[in-house]
Amino acid sequence: MRPFDLRLLRLVPATRGPVGALGVVGILQGIATIALAFALTGVVVAVVDGTELRGPLILLVALFAVRATLAYAAEAIQAWVGVRVASALRERLVAHLLLTPIDRRPDPERTGTLAAQGCSAVEPYAARYLPSLVHAAVVPALAIVAMLVVDWSSALIVILTVPLLPVFAALIGHTTADDTGRRWQALSALAGHFADVMRGLPTLVAYGRGERQVETIEQVSDRHRRATMRTLRLAFMSSAALELLASISVAIVAVWCGIRLAKGNMELTPALLAILLAPEAYWPIRRVGAEFHTAADGAEAIEAVADLLAADASPLPALSTGDRGADERRDALVHIAADGLGYTYPGAEEPVLENVSLQAEPGLTVVTGPSGVGKSTLLELLGGLRTPTTGTLTAGRAHLVSQRPFVAAASVRDNLRLGNGAADEALWEALRRVGLDGTVAAMPQSLDTLLGDDGFGLSAGQRARLVLARALLSSAPVLLLDEPTAHLDAASSATIHDLIADLAERRTVVAVTHRTELLVAADRHHHLEPREVRS
Repeated sequence: MRPFDLRLLRLVPATRGPVGALGVVGILQGIATIALAFALTGVVVAVVDGTELRGPLILLVALFAVRATLAYAAEAIQAWVGVRVASALRERLVAHLLLTPIDRRPDPERTGTLAAQGCSAVEPYAARYLPSLVHAAVVPALAIVAMLVVDWSSALIVILTVPLLPVFAALIGHTTADDTGRRWQALSALAGHFADVMRGLPTLVAYGRGERQVETIEQVSDRHRRATMRTLRLAFMSSAALELLASISVAIVAVWCGIRLAKGNMELTPALLAILLAPEAYWPIRRVGAEFHTAADGAEAIEAVADLLAADASPLPALSTGDRGADERRDALVHIAADGLGYTYPGAEEPVLENVSLQAEPGLTVVTGPSGVGKSTLLELLGGLRTPTTGTLTAGRAHLVSQRPFVAAASVRDNLRLGNGAADEALWEALRRVGLDGTVAAMPQSLDTLLGDDGFGLSAGQRARLVLARALLSSAPVLLLDEPTAHLDAASSATIHDLIADLAERRTVVAVTHRTELLVAADRHHHLEPREVRS
């Protein structure tokens, strides 16, 4: 783990200002604390000497108020910065994955763990650890300078002992990085295995192997538990070591000042100031050591995200290019031209598609063929989700409705508005055209009704019509449909066929189907023969 990873500032430029503000607030807190030491010394000396107490006491109360205000500001900014940085990093990661073809995307379990726990772990790194580094770089120096003015011999003790804390912290940090890496791998293994078990749970239960997986999950969970406890044990031991070293150093200063004060070789004011200022030279460094372990997961996540983004040789486009001319040209591209198209899955020896040529203009193009011939893969190529192995392809911006489309665990409204900002009137019109308006109107909260994971709460046919309604709301000039009526009855299929024919009057629609009814309305028909595929 690097003490300060500049890659976070490059990945999320919005981090720079808020983190810098937190650092400034931390420095101001340090200055206020040093000023408090002088004010408190003034109050004590005034009491001992019996002099006027009002002025020093007012100053002390005012400085306490200033320090409390700065502490409140720091807490508020930390809460805001943590969420902002984590959200921005997650958006950058998801944007990269969306712009990366499917065949070049990393393992989904790994990226899911990064987007969830990983980006959340960046919050303490950005909100607490980075500002504490700025604090530790400035405040100890200010405290030592103040001690040099007050009592140079006490300052010399601090100067000789302060460097020991970063040295110990660096030695401990090297071991912590290894343990954190192992814990992160254990967490990824646990998340991936649990996801695999949940996907295959019906099959496991059907074959009576469900109980066996309970033992396996317990074993994987136990590995993660042991890795976590090992990291926590190291964190507590290292914090104790730094606390002990700092306490011994402060004690040396206190004893040295006490001996000279008892012998009459030192006045009360510099002695009190030296004793009060000495802890402030060590405290920021001790805080860095404490925050280091909390932020270790975040540093590991930043490194993983940076490596993932750098793994793709092609540059990642900005989230908002501002090139409206390019967007308009892409939206105006409504035809599809594929010549000699071929595709081989990563790791496979034989291509799934070979020498496929296809022309699609505004209207309806129907693609048919036996199962396994590569029709779904062809649509993914046309939609830009995969990169052709051979041949050339020209296509406009497309909206793809796959055989198993994504339905979020969110409201009906949020699912319909994915990728568009349609108003409620447009949502109801789209639902009416797919014959789902009555179903949604009868739901407990209408458009605000929450759906479960993968559309839980809807039948297969209702889920298919919901994603078709979402396709209606898309502004993409090209619409790609993979078996759009596979889960519908005859009456619903007829409604959807009429809808597709109506859409084809304004867009380029490419539909894959096993049913012959859609061929009647087709402007073009392309049949994938087995001779074009090496299965």
